[in-house]
Amino acid sequence: MASLFTPVTLRSLTIPNRIWMAAMCQYSAEPEGETVGVPTDWHIAHLAARATGGTGLIVTEATAVSPEGRISPYDLGIWNDTQAAAFQRITAFLKSQGTVPAIQLAHAGRKASTERTWVDGGRQIAPDEPYGWTPLGPSTISFAPSSTTPEELTTDRIRAIVQEFASAARRALEAGFEVAEIHGAHGYLIHQFLSPYSNHRTDEYGGSFEGRTRFALEVVDAVRAVWPKELPIFFRVSATDWLTENPEDDRDGWTAADTVRFAKELHAHGVDLVDVSTGGNAPGAKIVTGPGYQVPFAEQIRNEAGVPTAAVGMITEPAQAQHVIASGQADAVLLGRELLRNPFWARRAAKELGGQVGTPVQYHRA
Repeated sequence: MASLFTPVTLRSLTIPNRIWMAAMCQYSAEPEGETVGVPTDWHIAHLAARATGGTGLIVTEATAVSPEGRISPYDLGIWNDTQAAAFQRITAFLKSQGTVPAIQLAHAGRKASTERTWVDGGRQIAPDEPYGWTPLGPSTISFAPSSTTPEELTTDRIRAIVQEFASAARRALEAGFEVAEIHGAHGYLIHQFLSPYSNHRTDEYGGSFEGRTRFALEVVDAVRAVWPKELPIFFRVSATDWLTENPEDDRDGWTAADTVRFAKELHAHGVDLVDVSTGGNAPGAKIVTGPGYQVPFAEQIRNEAGVPTAAVGMITEPAQAQHVIASGQADAVLLGRELLRNPFWARRAAKELGGQVGTPVQYHRA
């Protein structure tokens, strides 16, 4: 059997194959009222389709740990019990199809309070506009010149957010999720602390590598303390800001070497797999793209840090995905837009490569 279809076990959890779905925001929750942040029929249909398509693990979209941690007013949340209870129907269905349900716990930081991507280009909503609020950040540095200047977090507020992540993880467990992924990428709050580009603090949460990684590791420790020992924790990173490695850009940023060093710390603190992406923290950064363009970072982290990784980014063809796994570049592939185009991509890959994925009994004639 092609290695893409072999199970992988992390702690006591066995995932049936290496074809996983990346978190992709849908911006389809209610922005206010009793059902704010609650998954809707859209979320059920969206996630269920990929489970029936044979996907081994599905990561929900970025799910906010607090109201101000949402990217947009229309994001999912898991800061209250109503939200957690609504996820139970989704996780139960995913499990019934043999798919592992994972949740991405997130705080948007200075990139919060934005419109949906299809409305005004996803512009930032000003605090005095309907559904807008003042974003938070490690420093008073806006994401872009037109963006709202964030409120600089006090140390007490930082520690409160750490506990918000822990509370969200508890609710996620009650909701039936089997993997908790901490979102530390794409210029959201944790990434903002990691990178010298966005973190100009002079206290214990800034300055040195140890200071800039302190918040992230405190979040990991808090989540690991409430997450069962037998279940894994993932951490999504942006392996590089695409700044320091570019000789034409004089801005100082987070680098691949930093990520390797950080991944070792994550593993020591109880993270079982690093989900490797890039960018999102510095407007105008020159990103070198192409098929599988982020896979080399996953390979570097896997080899140099000795940590399991998942690769993401323009992975579209079954043979390409198989090569990533068979060659040891990563332990799993995360598909995003390709699974939007074809929810049954895993079944297509199995047919092309001679593998096998779960198929609903109702589809036995297909």
